[in-house]
Amino acid sequence: MKIAEVRGIAKSHGIKHDNLFKTELIKTIQMKEGNFDCYGTAYGGVCNQTGCCWRDDCFEVSRLQEKA
Repeated sequence: MKIAEVRGIAKSHGIKHDNLFKTELIKTIQMKEGNFDCYGTAYGGVCNQTGCCWRDDCFEVSRLQEKA
């Protein structure tokens, strides 16, 4: 998901997105929605949050972090 889309979602939740990186912003949105703030932590491709709208993007971020 592009950062502009993430910012739009944040705005719809009343979250100020100034000076937040994408990962921080998504985790803030997750908490605001009453979910775990686990974005980017699906290490080894394992995640039990099957209904999460960030799931595909999270897996990609997690893979990149594992390679680093």
